[in-house]
Amino acid sequence: MSFNSLIYPFEWIVSWILWGWHSVFTAIGIPGASGAAWVLSIIGLVVVMRAAMIPLFVKQIHASRRMQLIQPEMQKIQAKYKGKTDPDSRQAMTQETMDLYKRTGTNPFSSCLPILLQSPFFFGLFRVLNGLQKIASGENPQIGPITRTLAGQAEQSTLFGAQLSDKFIGADTLTTKIVTIVLIVLMSASTFTTQRQLMMKNMPASALDNPFAKQQKMLLYLMPLFFAISGVNFPIGVLLYWLTTNVWSMCQQFYVIRRMPAPGSPAEKAMQARRAKRGKPVEEFTVKGLDKSDKSDGAEAPKPSGQRQQPSRNKKKKSGGAKPRAATPGAAATETTSKTDN
Repeated sequence: MSFNSLIYPFEWIVSWILWGWHSVFTAIGIPGASGAAWVLSIIGLVVVMRAAMIPLFVKQIHASRRMQLIQPEMQKIQAKYKGKTDPDSRQAMTQETMDLYKRTGTNPFSSCLPILLQSPFFFGLFRVLNGLQKIASGENPQIGPITRTLAGQAEQSTLFGAQLSDKFIGADTLTTKIVTIVLIVLMSASTFTTQRQLMMKNMPASALDNPFAKQQKMLLYLMPLFFAISGVNFPIGVLLYWLTTNVWSMCQQFYVIRRMPAPGSPAEKAMQARRAKRGKPVEEFTVKGLDKSDKSDGAEAPKPSGQRQQPSRNKKKKSGGAKPRAATPGAAATETTSKTDN
């Protein structure tokens, strides 16, 4: 099966969503051939897609939290097999790592799902915008509800004087180049802000010194370069879609960091301080299958028990109460979801 056959269903979905928003905006009086109608339609496309992926984003949050909490145990496994390159040791290391994932209910690939699911729609939009001129001229058939008339309107629509289907490479006007550069700069700035906010506020100190954190720090500076290199090859409409997605991600992450921070992070401490100031109890997020010694900063072990504990909520009390006894090896921890900071 060719790439065109694989990506066509996403082109079709993208075209219907664009048409739906365009119909809404023209119904309220915005001229159908205006840049405003098509710019708002692209923004509407982002809203629909990102809203549909909110459940996956919630799973991504919990997956990231679990990955942070099991880092100490991961480091123990890595240290155990450090310097051992024989097949048996590598297989044993892989097996222990997979057992840890299974025991704690952690899926390292969950954090990648939103990005992977967005990619086909991103390329679908790219192909729709890239093919508007041929659809308008009749060279290519219409895609979904994007007829020759609508394709002609979208092809001629502009953003600050630059056509949405124009690219920096091969641009005939200075306006197109300026709009493209501004969009790329804004995309880079929003990505940098999002990544920096994640590392500075929502990562515990123990998580900043591991391969995952180093990878994030590298991406912090490489992504702007990636946008600069790749952005000049994309139509302005695609750059607008990309920028809108980045802004959504930045705002969504700001909300999550404030309401559902990572255990042991500066954001969690700030949330606990706010809740304590308001006299509200604090609920901590823990991972089942980890002993107290395996937890990262900010994670509290459960009380010992002779059998596996059922899920429960761990609350910190402001004062009084007996201190919990030390956890025995193998004691199971409970998993709770952090209560939102209202």
